Amino acid sequence: MKQLSITECPRDAMQGITEFIPTDVKVNYLNQLLKVGFDVLDFGSFVSPKAIPQLADTAFVIDRLELGHNQTQLLSIVANYRGAEQAASYKQISYLGFPLSVSETFQQRNTNKSIEQALADVAQMQDLCLQKDKKLVVYLSMAFGNPYDDAYSPEMVAALADKLIEWNVAEIALADTIGSSNKESIAQLFQVLRNHFPEQEFIAHLHSNPYTSTEKIEAAYEAGCTKFDTALLGFGGCPMAKDELTGNLATETLLNFAQAQGLATTINPEEFEKSVLAAQSIFITH
Repeated sequence: MKQLSITECPRDAMQGITEFIPTDVKVNYLNQLLKVGFDVLDFGSFVSPKAIPQLADTAFVIDRLELGHNQTQLLSIVANYRGAEQAASYKQISYLGFPLSVSETFQQRNTNKSIEQALADVAQMQDLCLQKDKKLVVYLSMAFGNPYDDAYSPEMVAALADKLIEWNVAEIALADTIGSSNKESIAQLFQVLRNHFPEQEFIAHLHSNPYTSTEKIEAAYEAGCTKFDTALLGFGGCPMAKDELTGNLATETLLNFAQAQGLATTINPEEFEKSVLAAQSIFITH
């Protein structure tokens, strides 16, 4: 039976919320998610607290996570080499995630660097990950187009992917940062990448409204994708992209798709239901 790999993204769900979520609440929620059986938990970020104040307490959160009795691996987002060094210093963290944009404008907005400068950071981060026994995940932001009238094509995505694969970056995620993708553009991009890199598996980090989520999942899966980033209830979005946030793929939508297709996951249904209730208490009240 074919199996889907799921990265649950509470970090992405929380980062755009203005009202600060107390650290104790975050810790309790993350510990509940750790019982579910997700492959990876995108739990926090080591970035400037001025940029993302909601996640300024990541260093306080990590030491309170209950990691002893599950196989879920932790991922932390970083925005520069300094953040990567900080994240890599924690033995609990397996993955460092860095956003590398296909759009020059968004790279500047998100990390205050050009794409060329960001690529130099990626090279350094990859060396650091190899030294520290970590894995680097690079998110190709604006992988399906951008709202800034910057140049875009699937071949531009492939050109960046080629550099990352040459450097043996562990994982590459195709990030639909503003939810602009549709089933046609998803199928097209995956086809282009599969033609260029037949042995490489890409992660789908798609943002969507609830009405188009299933067709986006289906398009990615039919194009060969079995690794997805999701967030409970579909909350989230990138506050650096534009004022109006577009949510993540809802984890429950992906699980419904998996069930309908007869696909296996590592999810514990009882703990998942508890997590849905916990998510409702956090995100609906904020």
